[in-house]
Amino acid sequence: MEDNVELLIVPQRECGLGFNQKVVQPGYLKELLPDSAPNRPDTLDALFDDIRQKIVPGVTHWQSPNYFAYYPSNSSTAGFLGEMLSAAFNIVGFSWITSPAATELEVIVLDWFAKMLNLPSQFLSSALGGGVIQGTASEAVLVVLLAARDRILKKQGKKSLEKLVVYGSDQTHSALQKACQVGTTSSSAVDPLQELGKIAQAHDMWFHIDAAYAGSACICPEYRHHLDGVEEADSFNMNAHKWFLTNFDCSLLWVKDRSYLIEALSTTPEYLKNKASEANSVVDFKDWQIPLGRRFRSLKLWMVLRLYGVENLQSYIRKHIQLAKHFEQLVLSDSRFEVVTPRNFSLVCFRLLPPTFEDDNGRNINYSLMETSNSSGKIFISHTVLSGKFVLRFAVGAPLTEERHVDAAWKLLQDEASKLFESL
Repeated sequence: MEDNVELLIVPQRECGLGFNQKVVQPGYLKELLPDSAPNRPDTLDALFDDIRQKIVPGVTHWQSPNYFAYYPSNSSTAGFLGEMLSAAFNIVGFSWITSPAATELEVIVLDWFAKMLNLPSQFLSSALGGGVIQGTASEAVLVVLLAARDRILKKQGKKSLEKLVVYGSDQTHSALQKACQVGTTSSSAVDPLQELGKIAQAHDMWFHIDAAYAGSACICPEYRHHLDGVEEADSFNMNAHKWFLTNFDCSLLWVKDRSYLIEALSTTPEYLKNKASEANSVVDFKDWQIPLGRRFRSLKLWMVLRLYGVENLQSYIRKHIQLAKHFEQLVLSDSRFEVVTPRNFSLVCFRLLPPTFEDDNGRNINYSLMETSNSSGKIFISHTVLSGKFVLRFAVGAPLTEERHVDAAWKLLQDEASKLFESL
């Protein structure tokens, strides 16, 4: 079994992209596995052989120290143990009575976290608000949109439904393309929350702040000012599973007045009724979300907070920001490159300056740089488009990343850039 565990751990330490794009093409796995389930049980050894030979080669290793794409998706021993215990308990905690510890721990841990972020007291469970764990920021945005919709329709009448409008940045979370946020998803720029909050209040608008990535940094006093203006918000969310050593999924949502959420989402058929719920003496988180069933997510977050402590978690965030600063300086030291947007946290948006004779604003050469770097299997980066420019994103945030990994990534990018210019 030790060998089997190693096959899961070693790739995370050593790999960048995690799979060979020349070998792993869409549909590769269908060619390697049977087209129907086995009639008789297989052996564990045979199963792990298939994992090693067929699954691992097609896995992108998000925990690798050489992973710099999108945003981080942290894992840790504490988070893993919490997930394992949650899987062992295997509860479906939709109401207090289905597992009192799951509900009460979630209330407590969300209050802890709200205090770490220095959120206004209205967001605590002891006031009219409170916190709840959603699966993703997309779910958090959706439930508050429903609450906001129902709140305004209650005032204006249901006939006003087709007149309702949602305002958001053009760089906002993809959930709104399928409600304002602290950082734009593409570049982690920070919105002027105080000004936006005043506008929202003046026009009786629901003001939601999505700090899915950047919220973690705000447990550090020197970054808390990015949340100035949250006192004007009706709701606020951040993802502990991005940059907070808590295994996916664990998106934290707070509301200033929980009654709007409950009124929009509560359903209580006869078979779910019970004495505690009907007495309004407990929280039933089924009324704070879209699904009925829910996992024991608070357990892993509680374990992360207990086993690391706030001071170590702050140091963890600061280390990644320092590494991003280091990468930013490396980019600035090479005149062939430019930093495209100011760096606020641990994301650097940069690009290779295009030759003067190219008329595509650098799209082709930067796309090629990303593709050749990723195809090497040594690193993984991603891209976005900002003000018409094709931009590369270097997001530092994997738990094992150190300065040597950043330096090696930069050398690879420089070498691949040199090859591209030589081929022009």
